Amino acid sequence: MATPYVTDETGRYIPSTQRPDGTWRKQRRVKEGYVPQEEVPVYENKYVKFFRSKPELPPGLSPDTAPVRPPGPSQGPHPEQGLSKAARRNLKRKEKRRQQQEKAPEQPQDTDGLSSALEKVSLSGPGGTGGAPPAQGGDSAGNSERSRRIKSLRKKLRQVEELRQRLEAGGLPQPTQEQLEKLGRRKALEDELRGLESD
Repeated sequence: MATPYVTDETGRYIPSTQRPDGTWRKQRRVKEGYVPQEEVPVYENKYVKFFRSKPELPPGLSPDTAPVRPPGPSQGPHPEQGLSKAARRNLKRKEKRRQQQEKAPEQPQDTDGLSSALEKVSLSGPGGTGGAPPAQGGDSAGNSERSRRIKSLRKKLRQVEELRQRLEAGGLPQPTQEQLEKLGRRKALEDELRGLESD
């Protein structure tokens, strides 16, 4: 929309106009080459101009031989076109996750089998060895398993010692049954640790 200019013997000016709320704008004097702000073209640097003028077709393909796409939503993996490698990778991951979630309801869920398998698994009891399976496949596997077990036993003994100190200091006025059982296991843990360290 072109702004109407008025020219008289005093010079060029934009006449006063009424605002939607009923108040009036003052008339403004303008110089000869004035262009209103809303009519100033938006600045585009040379790169933006270059990419706007660049054809959509790949180099070497003439517009005459290019296949015509039907208008509408694009199909296929074209949303990835202007994305970085990481963004494309993330898109593929999201797509894979979505497909797995769609497949998940179709597969029968065996929750009863899972719960029965969990019931069979036992944790180390008061005199147990922790259920660590004998190492197969050489000395190094046995050593790593043994060192893991030793580390675990030392951690348990540390926890028992901290619990004992808290009880003696009065930090725990009423210990729970579980805490008392933990204190009772101290001797068995120490024996097992000594046995593993002596091997």
